[in-house]
Amino acid sequence: LNMFTLSCLLFTLIAGVLNVRGSSGTQSKVSISDAPVEVADYNSTLYATCEMKPSTTLPLSQPEIYGQVLFKQVYPDGQMQIIVNLRGFPTTESAERAIHIHQFGDLSKGCSAAGPHFNPLQQNHANHPGDLGNFASSHGQIRKLVTAKATLFGTESVLGRSVVVHEREDDMGNGGDEESLRSGNAGQRIACCVIGLSKNVKLY
Repeated sequence: LNMFTLSCLLFTLIAGVLNVRGSSGTQSKVSISDAPVEVADYNSTLYATCEMKPSTTLPLSQPEIYGQVLFKQVYPDGQMQIIVNLRGFPTTESAERAIHIHQFGDLSKGCSAAGPHFNPLQQNHANHPGDLGNFASSHGQIRKLVTAKATLFGTESVLGRSVVVHEREDDMGNGGDEESLRSGNAGQRIACCVIGLSKNVKLY
């Protein structure tokens, strides 16, 4: 074999090895062409919003909560940022209340039709992707930026699911009973909304 032929064979062999490594999924990059259309419109970032309203079955003893929960995530695996911007809490209290992402975006029966916590990996609470934690109000409002294990992309996307505000603090799975491991014993669902795609939103 002459040097030219040998070089061509060597190049073909190296290219084949690189192609095999790329096809494994661990070495190849995700193409922006595989992302939702909205990602390309906003510099590789997807935005979503949830317009919070009181549950239609809200007991008279509970406050009427309004506001927004905003979501932002860089494609394909950036950490999700969430800003919770709610109002309507009693101005005389600073008690913490749990906020979770639930499985269904069904608000046909108030917030009760939203189903359990979104838990695609079947883990105990408080390891669900939508376990956002506890939020304390100040002067009747909650305004807080947090990060979450949840995602806006792929088969475990939270788009179309619901955000629920509960009446009590989340015990973070440390309550010692089965309900604690399911929901954190956070009590009634007092407000909820459905997560949907939105235009570019300013988190702060």
